[in-house]
Formats: sequence, C-alpha cells, structure tokens
Amino acid sequence: MPEEGVQLTPKSELLTAQEIITLARLFVKEGVEKIRLTGGEPLIRPDVVDIVGQLYKLEGLKTIAVTTNGINLTRLLPRLKEAGLNAINISLDTLVPAKFEFIVRRKGFHKVMEGIHKAAELGYHPVKVNCVVMRGFNEDEVLDFVDFTKDLPLDVRFIEYMPFDGNKWNFKKMVSYKEMLDTIKQRWPELEKLPCETSSTAKSYKVPHFQGQISFITSMSEHFCGSCNRLRITADGNLKVCLFGNSEVSLRDHLRSGASEEQLIQIIGAAVGRKKKQHAEPALMSFPLCQDALQNPPNSKQWGHTFSHWLTLRVSLPKQKGKTSMKNTLTRQLFLPRSHSEKQWHMATGILQTQLRGYCVFQKNPSSTFDTKCLDTSVGQVSVDRQFKDTCSGSEFHTRDLGSCTKVPRASDNLTHTDKEGRATMVDVGGKPDSRRTAVAGAVVLLGEKAFRMVRQNQVKKGDVLAVAQIAGIQGAKLTSQLIPLCHNIPLYHVEVSLSLDEARHAVVIRSSCHTWGRTGVEMEALTAASLAALTVYDMCKAVTHDIVIQELKLLSKTGGQRGDFSRV
Repeated sequence: MPEEGVQLTPKSELLTAQEIITLARLFVKEGVEKIRLTGGEPLIRPDVVDIVGQLYKLEGLKTIAVTTNGINLTRLLPRLKEAGLNAINISLDTLVPAKFEFIVRRKGFHKVMEGIHKAAELGYHPVKVNCVVMRGFNEDEVLDFVDFTKDLPLDVRFIEYMPFDGNKWNFKKMVSYKEMLDTIKQRWPELEKLPCETSSTAKSYKVPHFQGQISFITSMSEHFCGSCNRLRITADGNLKVCLFGNSEVSLRDHLRSGASEEQLIQIIGAAVGRKKKQHAEPALMSFPLCQDALQNPPNSKQWGHTFSHWLTLRVSLPKQKGKTSMKNTLTRQLFLPRSHSEKQWHMATGILQTQLRGYCVFQKNPSSTFDTKCLDTSVGQVSVDRQFKDTCSGSEFHTRDLGSCTKVPRASDNLTHTDKEGRATMVDVGGKPDSRRTAVAGAVVLLGEKAFRMVRQNQVKKGDVLAVAQIAGIQGAKLTSQLIPLCHNIPLYHVEVSLSLDEARHAVVIRSSCHTWGRTGVEMEALTAASLAALTVYDMCKAVTHDIVIQELKLLSKTGGQRGDFSRV
C-alpha cells in the first residue's frame, strides 16, 4: 500500500452486482467453468456474499473462488461458504508481523493468520497462500513458508516478483523459482514434484509427510502463456485477455448502452481473438530476441500481471487430436496452424508495450508517472535561416522553435554517393576508424478521430496496430541495406522502436533508435525503422480511412563518426 493511500474509483463507475452476474452468466453459457473474485480487496464490497450466492446458482459453473488479503476473512467466511464459495487464496508476503504492517500500512497480521486457520477448520483443502518473493525483503522467509505447510493443509504459492518499480524494471529484486527451489532442496532434499493440470499456472512440490504443499508461479523465468486459459474483468468492467497487455474493452459501457447478448459475445470474441502468444519480458525489447519470437509458431495465448482486477474467468479451450488447434467457444472459430490469423499472431507476438529507458508506456496504470504522450513531438526543426546569417556561423544552424543556435558539424560540399562522372557509387568506408554509432529518428502518423479511437481500443480488424508496427520497424532497420541501394550492410547491436498515442492530434508518434560499433553511421537504419513502422500503421488502418497523413519523418539525433554529433534538441 502506498504511504499516501490509493485513489478509489467512484462507485458509479464500478460494475453493479447485477452487471457482474449478467456478465458471469454470459461467460458461463459460453464455456467458463471457474470464476474468481479478486482485487484490490473483494471482501470490502458489502454485497460480496450476495454475489457469491448468485454465482452459485449459475448452471455449469464448477468453481467460485476468492483471493483476499485475509483481514476480514474470519468474520465473513462462514457466510461465504454457506453461499457457495469453494476455493480461497490468501495473499501473505511475510510471516513477520512487523514486515506485514510495513507492507499494508496497518496492523492485522494476526487476523490473517486467524483467517487461514478458520479456512482450514471449515474444510477448505488446500487453503492457497500467495507469497510474492522479493530479494532483500522476504526471500529469507522461503524456508519458513515451506515449514508453514507442515501441520496445515496449505498450498503456499511462491510468486516470482514482476520487477516493475515505478518507471523502471528492477531485476535485482527478482528471485527466480529455480533459486528458491535450490534453497528449499538444501533443507529438504526429499522434496517431491507433483503432477499438475495442463492449464495450471503453478509448478507444485511437496515435502513428504507434510500436510500441505508448495507451488511456484514462474511468470517471469518460465512463463505459462501457452497454457493460460484466463480472462479478466476489472472492477470498472474492462475485459482484459492478458494482464500484461495494454488492450481493454469496456463491457460495462456496452452493457449500459443496451447491447444484446449476441453483440456482447461478438465483442468478447473479437478481444479473445487478439490474444497473443505470450507476454514479453523487458529483454524482448532487444531485437535478436524479438526476431527469435517471430520464428516460433504462436499458440494464441498470453499471460501477464497488473493490479485492481475484480473478476477472473477461466475458459475451457478444447484441443483437436492430431493437430494443434484452438476452438474459441466465444467466436465459434477454429484456428489451425499456418492459417491467416496465425500469420498475424507471428507479427504481433512478443511485444511488450511497456518501453524502457524513458520511452513510453501504453499500459493503463494509475500508479505510473508515465504519460501516454511521453514522446516529445514539439522539438524544434533545424534549418538554415538567412536572417540569422550574421549571428550563426557556418558551423551552426538556427533552431526556430528554441530560439537558439544548435551546433552542427559543417557539411560536405560534395555528394558522397557519386563518382567523378556523377554516377551512383557506394562510399568506401574501409579507411574509417571504428567508433560507437547511434541514431534516433521519428515520425508522426495522423489517423483522424475514428481510426485513432480504434487503435487506442485495439479494435482494428487486422490486429494490434502498435505491436505489429513496432515489429515492422525493428525488422525494417535490419533490412535497410536491402531496401536502400547504397547503404552498407552493418551489424546492429540494438534496435528500439516505440509508439505512443497523441490524443490531441489523433496521432501515433513513432521513435526509433539504432546502435552499432563500426565505420559508418546508422541514420538510415533509424529512419527506415520509423518509416516502416509508420507505413505499417497506415496499412493496418487504411480499411477505416484513407485520410491518413505520415509526417515529420526526420533524424532527431546521431552520435559518432568523423562529422561528430548532431541533435535537434
């Protein structure tokens, strides 16, 4: 809990109990067998017992579960059990009362422990205890949590920390499941691995003769996207097919505008159809790994994490013997390998739409200080201006928007890509010294209001526009020498392409950067990346409108080389 607390969503924006039941009934009718009420904290909702009771009446629903912080559990659990609750997860990151108070900013550790014992007493076997393990905070308690399962029917689930702190990925805090497993095996070498269901998110183990067991949720080190069969609905009614994705569809708004059951099924089916192969760890922003992701066939499943989700839905996805297939019970469509839809998955897979190193976040996260318009599109344009000839020397250009002179190396008097007869020729860079070269380029795509809205809501029929354009930009940078005849084929050490949404202009703002160590620069690679990303946005949106304008394609900065550095800002 942040020290200053959290801003609560207005009650009018939350789903009502009836709206929750209406959506639940729809999902159960389409094949959902398990519903979990989570949060935030679901047990602070006054009508939670009534909601559980109404869910219990839905024919075809096999499991109703709750994930809770446990503080109110002892008081409410007898009524919840009577209403039909048959599974419990309790979030508990420490067995030290002082640490607990530091995490939740309140006392209550003993209430949580009381709730755990009450759940076991009422016959919940196992009682699942969720523990997020963080280096430097509670990794020294892993053995204590295992010992906690000795005399109680618990399933202590060690969850790998998703290391996103504010605006930075902090891998120093992450403890991998293999590291935890090694620590546990040193104490209990007889630890046994347990069988698990195909769609399980956990790897389960048991110390012989202990009542309970332990599990690992390996969302970072060994993601389980391929078998993930979960959908999520936020407290305010947004459907998320992946917690790590930026895409949300407001089912609340469609419900309140009078959408029919068939229309809701189509809306949900379209969202499920955009579910990607996997969530992308930060390392995937490195282009070799993105390239590797493209070479592996997708299985249309993605997994991820965020906060404040109230309703979790588990979907049954049958498999066809002999062939990998996915029958979408919401859209009645069957996706087979190498189908047209799968080609789109190949393009969209493996893209984390949270960029690093000060670029952009598309994910809606109220605790983040990132702005979705975080790319500065108002940089001054460098140009030669005659009226400032006296104040700016030949080695300086004037930046109109900034009202100052920007130092730029003196340009060559001759075109470098022509010979003495004026014929095109490739520059010989053999005599140049190696140096670190970087370049950053940008572009803006003006979409218009309708197309912009569809991109923002991820409703374009061809798929996730921002994700596909990002991959296209990365691929374009690597293919520059094949597209631009006189460019050298140089090794790129790193390529980044970020896209953000500019609400005021109804535009997609693109920024690309390329890095190498060599004898020639990477300006063309950065410009090609921005160009290909912009063209891909156009291609994916042209069915909505042809009134799309690509503008402001330009080099923003470069470093390295004999002519020195250049920057527009």
